[in-house]
Amino acid sequence: MRKNTTAVADAAPATYINAQSAITGLRGRDLLSTLRAVAVQSWRHPFRSARRALALGNQVGRVMLLGETPYPPNPRDSRFADPTWSLNPLYRRGLQIYLSWQHQVKQWIDESDLSKDDRARAHFLFALINDAMSPTNTLLNPLAVKALFDSGGTSLLKGLRHMADDMLHNNGLPRQTTRDAFEIGRTVATTPGAVVFRNDMLELIQYKPMSEKQYSRPLLIVPPQINKYYIFDLSPTNSFVQYALKNGLQTFVISWRNPDVRHREWGLSSYVEAAEEAMNVCRAITRAREVNLVGACAGGLTIAALQGHLQAKRQIRRVASATYMVSLLDAQIDSPATLFIDEQTLEAAKRRSYQRGVLEGSDMARVFAWMRPNDLIWSYWINNYLLGKAPPPFDILYWNNDTTRLPAALHGDLLDFFKHNPLSHPGGLEVCGTPIDLQKVTVDSFSVAGINDHITPWDSVYRSTLLLGGERRFLLANSGHVQSILNPPGNPKAHYVEHSQLSGDPRAWYYDARQQDGSWWPTWLKWIHEHSGTERPTRMELGNEKFVPMEAAPGTYVHVR
Repeated sequence: MRKNTTAVADAAPATYINAQSAITGLRGRDLLSTLRAVAVQSWRHPFRSARRALALGNQVGRVMLLGETPYPPNPRDSRFADPTWSLNPLYRRGLQIYLSWQHQVKQWIDESDLSKDDRARAHFLFALINDAMSPTNTLLNPLAVKALFDSGGTSLLKGLRHMADDMLHNNGLPRQTTRDAFEIGRTVATTPGAVVFRNDMLELIQYKPMSEKQYSRPLLIVPPQINKYYIFDLSPTNSFVQYALKNGLQTFVISWRNPDVRHREWGLSSYVEAAEEAMNVCRAITRAREVNLVGACAGGLTIAALQGHLQAKRQIRRVASATYMVSLLDAQIDSPATLFIDEQTLEAAKRRSYQRGVLEGSDMARVFAWMRPNDLIWSYWINNYLLGKAPPPFDILYWNNDTTRLPAALHGDLLDFFKHNPLSHPGGLEVCGTPIDLQKVTVDSFSVAGINDHITPWDSVYRSTLLLGGERRFLLANSGHVQSILNPPGNPKAHYVEHSQLSGDPRAWYYDARQQDGSWWPTWLKWIHEHSGTERPTRMELGNEKFVPMEAAPGTYVHVR
């Protein structure tokens, strides 16, 4: 077991574009600068380059003449799963030439005189280039050839129409889902409830109970400001909201308003104040002194800052527990993508958003797509353009493409967060006029990370847990950023690892952790029940005399584009 888990930990992807890159953006000039540095190496060391070119030519010759296959494709690389790539002599040779090119480029970069950081940048850049150059991305892809013959050429015409539409209406990227695949309030975000409070920044939704008894302390879910709230309430089969309701939890969720240029001054302090107001409404409606907080991604940063603010005001007793889902509090991320981010890049990103008033969601979506280009770009390039098919309906990708904007002030706060890592030391972050010291926040916490998470790498989430005071619990799910949250019971492939002793080294913790089969939701449910007070007969009415239900869930703000 230990040998197996260690291997998985070593394979955990920390070399992709991540949350910091998505918030900051990647400038073309930085990528070109890396490309120039590689070109200079080729000019300065022609004999080294010639040696690698000759080695590549030798390998290509042996592949073409003798049919050698020196580099088997990664068995986990689904791009070459079609048997044509291994059975057809021409396709097999084409694949081997592609793999030989990848191998020689990697060797050339490793042997170069580039610094360690520059080599990491070069490997990162050429990984993107190599993925783009894959023979599967051409009309010679055996799947595309078969579709062309089977359809009498109509697959190509449909693909060209899809490409033209995406060039005009989807920022030049292939669509991951069709625009009319789902409808908010009808096919997603369908759990019955009502908006019981609204201000300029948020709507607070209270859901109708789904159990005979309920616990006295309510659950308040604080979603990230980067996407809309209904990731917690997609379809009934994977709705975290319904899971909580069916297990006796009084459940509220914040639906953030999608800001525009009028809201450019909304910063982290503004969102913390709004979350505190929503929390107090929950307390008033349920007549509970304490609330259980749940925060995901940037929502986790929001509830951490809120608790630090409450602690400074000596009001932390309002919070019974805090659950953090794939949330970064420690902003240190070790990834080649972060090597492209320097002082100039940060200031340029901050200047752009302040000039525009907001950071457009489409800009972040474009960077997020390049986190996993084979999965989020090239697979849809093949499906939409080469095969001429419409992208299959997928509720998670529909939500993922339902982007929101970030107000300039919050964008600036997040850039400073990644630049200074303020929560790693007491008083480093000031919110609502109060310095934040998370070690003084003695609220019990439950943190979840995903081992395949490219956006918030699991080791950074683990280090974030160590910043918290109180009794801390951390577990690692076998999935990515979103699937770590949407992890309902019943998935036969689901498992997680956990170890009660949190060491200073995430890899050491992982080595000692033990695997548990199934979803982490039941484990969290047992923990949250222990922090939810006593059970009592269910109160079916929503709101109260002061906070009268305004309209049915999912409300108004979720529809704002």
